[in-house]
Amino acid sequence: MKKIFAFCLFILVSFTANAQKYALVDMEYILSKLPAYERANEQLNQVSKKWQAEVEALNTEASTMYKNYQNEVVFLSQQQKKARQELIMKKEKQASDLKQKYFGPNGELFKKREALMSPMQDEIYNTIKSISELHGYSMVIDRASNSGVVFASPKIDISNEVLEKLGYSK
Repeated sequence: MKKIFAFCLFILVSFTANAQKYALVDMEYILSKLPAYERANEQLNQVSKKWQAEVEALNTEASTMYKNYQNEVVFLSQQQKKARQELIMKKEKQASDLKQKYFGPNGELFKKREALMSPMQDEIYNTIKSISELHGYSMVIDRASNSGVVFASPKIDISNEVLEKLGYSK
């Protein structure tokens, strides 16, 4: 226990000896003040709804095919049953593939989000970097993320300064 306390004290003394300056930003707050961010989100929501409807249409079609198959199964030969099952599985795979194409980890929605958001994120990053260099901050932490910041003084929050430098009012 004494070793842990001594180590923590050493770390604390090291940080205070170097007199590093820190600042906070609230990325959610900054982004909420950017009209381009709201437009981009709306555009993403619209295209997401459109693509989701396409996927749901294929799933509905597969479901209908399966229900029809269940109603007719007693009248079908083994060969017809197998053919119907294959058609149903093919339709389900089409729906799954389309969902993956649109919403997968490297899908169309991800690419569209990157294309729309990256320029804004780059501009915000460059602005934060500029302010940090101007004021001599060693580190800027995003208070909106789950970074484990338990308490931070509002005095070191530079979110409004970032917005002002980006050309937006508070």
